[in-house]
Amino acid sequence: MKTVLYSHPACAAHAVPPGNPETPQRLDAVLAALADPAMPALERRQAPRAALDDIMRAHGQRHIGLICENAPAEGGFVVLDADTALSPGTPEAALRAAGAACQGIDDVIAGTAEAVFCATRPPGHHARPARAMGFCYFSTIAIAALRALQAHGLERVAVVDLDVHHGNGTQEILWDVPGALFISLHQKDNYPGTGLAGETGGKGKVLNLPMAGGTSAQDWMQAFEDKALPALAAHEPQLILVSAGFDSHADDPLGGFALRSAHYHALGQQLAAMAQQYADSRLVCVLEGGYDLAALGRSTRAFVQALATA
Repeated sequence: MKTVLYSHPACAAHAVPPGNPETPQRLDAVLAALADPAMPALERRQAPRAALDDIMRAHGQRHIGLICENAPAEGGFVVLDADTALSPGTPEAALRAAGAACQGIDDVIAGTAEAVFCATRPPGHHARPARAMGFCYFSTIAIAALRALQAHGLERVAVVDLDVHHGNGTQEILWDVPGALFISLHQKDNYPGTGLAGETGGKGKVLNLPMAGGTSAQDWMQAFEDKALPALAAHEPQLILVSAGFDSHADDPLGGFALRSAHYHALGQQLAAMAQQYADSRLVCVLEGGYDLAALGRSTRAFVQALATA
């Protein structure tokens, strides 16, 4: 698949308080891994800023104002919750992250790319319509899904969330949206405590696959292949989006799963194949979690390599 990589230096300027694992070094690790000479050729593009109209499909003006107008001017932090704080660079980073995903939607629909990977931060899948939480400020992937449905007029899109943590913000925003399928494979005893199997969406288009910490990689992949892929196929999406969290890796300090980089390569292959079969080769992936830097780099490289060689 013709694969485009979006990033922006502003995403590294979002600082976090001491002890917070969502550090700028995460992005450094991802970009270094994707610069490996052994990687297939990727077209690299600068992430634009998201338009206000796109963000407002998922968040109200009050929330947008809180994020964009209350960051400290010169250093320090404005604490929003125990995990989430504003730094001087946070608004621009969050706008660039959402903008990358929205531009990725435009690219795959226009046919100038087939697969897009957004190497951006902060992550987004915990951001609720009126609340930042869990390292997240704007719900990047939900914003992108709504752009595909409401600005481009697609009838069916699907979001697949691979992060070890449930994407509660994505689920809440897409809960009643016609044409939107949300699938999440996550650790049931982990943050934020949502994503029970009985949460199926206002239109029956939410599939939560919670698994206990300590689930083997084989059982995790079996759930993906036996439950997630058939649900994706039944939806026949015209575009697939992926919350590409790599904290289901065995070495990740915030998760309890056992995936390795080879599993992320297999996931990339299977999602690319689904996009080619059902979605006219339209696949947009957004970086979410992953907090062991070495594992994050290896896993991202394996996943993106699978897309680029599909």
